[in-house]
Amino acid sequence: MHLSTADRPEAPAAIRMDIGAIFVSLELSRSTWLVTSLSPGSEKMSRHTVAGGDSPGLLACRADLRQKAQARIGRFYPLVVIQEAGLDGFWIDRVLNREDWIESHIVDAASVAVARRHRRAKTDRLDGEVLVRALMAWKRGEPRVCSMVRVPTPEDEDRRRIGRERKALVAERVVHVNRIKGLLVSQGIRDYEPLRRDRRDRLDELRTGDGRATCMKAQIGAATGCEVDPAR
Repeated sequence: MHLSTADRPEAPAAIRMDIGAIFVSLELSRSTWLVTSLSPGSEKMSRHTVAGGDSPGLLACRADLRQKAQARIGRFYPLVVIQEAGLDGFWIDRVLNREDWIESHIVDAASVAVARRHRRAKTDRLDGEVLVRALMAWKRGEPRVCSMVRVPTPEDEDRRRIGRERKALVAERVVHVNRIKGLLVSQGIRDYEPLRRDRRDRLDELRTGDGRATCMKAQIGAATGCEVDPAR
């Protein structure tokens, strides 16, 4: 049986040996940070692990990579680092970019076109080798390889976070209001507004559709305590 060119599996792309930097990817999880790197003079990528959240350990790992490359080639190389945009935000990128021998980037993972087999099971994250290859191609100036994220200043990030938190709190308030109104309607009470300033005073006045004092004062009082100031 003969395979057509389209049917034949692709041979893995050769790794260039004349690279002028140490290319490093970071895969971040809560417990472990996986470091994948390709150094000048090396024919294969290496992998190391650092405890999650250990930024001094991460810098030490990078310094060790640099020392090993220097021992092998006889000169110090800069590090170029890539990580996916995610829940860890931008603080790791800032820590790395403080070092004058490290150039750090954050990539939009959706912009890296790869086969499903190159994504981690369960997390859908890109594996470290794919990230390193994408970074190298991007540094060579190849078009449409990936899109790097613009890292905001800490001040801009704080402003965005405040806006996101307020939006989340407002959404929670809507949920509480709808739940309270639903409870009251089930008892025949339709004229209670949980956001009015006199809402607590009115609890004693509430009567069910058949004339009884409501038995849900504690529930309603607790729920109305969770609020966002509507005037802000």
